[in-house]
Amino acid sequence: MDHLRVATFDVTSGTVDELAEVIQQPGSFVDIFHALPGFKSYSLLEVSPTQVMSVSVWETHEEAEEAIAASAEWVATHMADTVKRTSNTSAAEILVINARD
Repeated sequence: MDHLRVATFDVTSGTVDELAEVIQQPGSFVDIFHALPGFKSYSLLEVSPTQVMSVSVWETHEEAEEAIAASAEWVATHMADTVKRTSNTSAAEILVINARD
């Protein structure tokens, strides 16, 4: 089964939409994930107008853990004045998934 990386952030400067634009720019956060082994997907969820949840799917637990380290470094370097992590980032195995084809 695949593994999930999950983190929650408060947006402390700007808007959720502005954050979404920044992380999709070339060479930005999303591109870092695409370059890592085992990457399957990434989603940014708006929890509230000032909070987001970052979720990515990886082939293995180890790859999800590597993504945690890579994302923490990128956020600390590029977004320290924009977001504040509000929950510990974690990696977990997906036990059940039910999707339409």
